Amino acid sequence: MKKPLIIIAGPTASGKTKVSIELAKRINGEIISGDSMQVYKYMDIGTAKPTQEEMEGIFHYLIDEIDPKEVFSVAIFQKKAKEYIKKIDEKSKIPILTGGTGFYIQSVVYDINFMETNTDFEYRNTLQELATKKGNQYIHDMLAKIDPDSALTIHPNNTKRIIRALEYYNQTNEPISKHNAEERTRKSPYHTAFFSLTMDRELLYSRIDKRVDAMIKAGLVEEVKDLLNRGYSKDLVSMQGLGYKEIVGYLEGKFTIEEAIYTLKRDTRRFAKRQLTWFSHREDPCWINVEALNFDMDKIVTKITNYIEEIGIII
Repeated sequence: MKKPLIIIAGPTASGKTKVSIELAKRINGEIISGDSMQVYKYMDIGTAKPTQEEMEGIFHYLIDEIDPKEVFSVAIFQKKAKEYIKKIDEKSKIPILTGGTGFYIQSVVYDINFMETNTDFEYRNTLQELATKKGNQYIHDMLAKIDPDSALTIHPNNTKRIIRALEYYNQTNEPISKHNAEERTRKSPYHTAFFSLTMDRELLYSRIDKRVDAMIKAGLVEEVKDLLNRGYSKDLVSMQGLGYKEIVGYLEGKFTIEEAIYTLKRDTRRFAKRQLTWFSHREDPCWINVEALNFDMDKIVTKITNYIEEIGIII
């Protein structure tokens, strides 16, 4: 029999953390974070990382596990997540994968095979120099010419993924989007129940704006200062995350705090829109409209548990 795996996904500020914790309490579950930023130590406020109090005694994996200087990729995430799913199952508990990083979630659900290729450092350095000299959009345009599907899903500022896609094509003469599409046809090794939280778009954007205001009030500027004082370079991949690069710009005097907040809100709303688009293109999710359920946690979690009982994940 396939081992159970429950996924709670959706855009930022949709309430995934609270829903997953309440669900874990009800079904004897433990949570694996499917977020590409919460894995980093010292980056708490900007990643909306749940506090120990908010976790309510539920064990969380892939939170606070690596140093911001360390390399973290979807392949590393997948390896660790699979190990934790096995560990949770051995404890006779239910693993709940929670997050908004769609490709990370997909890598586990479908056990995607990340083909190993030798790194061509000379080509990689050439691409990085082009991005530095001519801008991120320049290498994004290069990608659009050889792999338009990937260009549509990768943001121009995500240089790491752009370079990886260009490297893959350079080494295999095949678009990485083709490889990924083939991997998506794989059958999941798990007995899954995939839920995606949603609500009215304007309401979601309003919640995002309020969350950013709360982050600033909670000390996001001080958190970024502390990271810089610890010696973490602004050029690290971890420091390119939403909430960090904007505040770094403010601290460097490139713009005012008001401009930094405006940019952070705008870019987070755009990110949420991309998340919704990504999940809407998946066949898996059972959509949970948390607004239609009046954000009533009991009703939301009851709907989820009823569904997973129906498909036989829990009895």
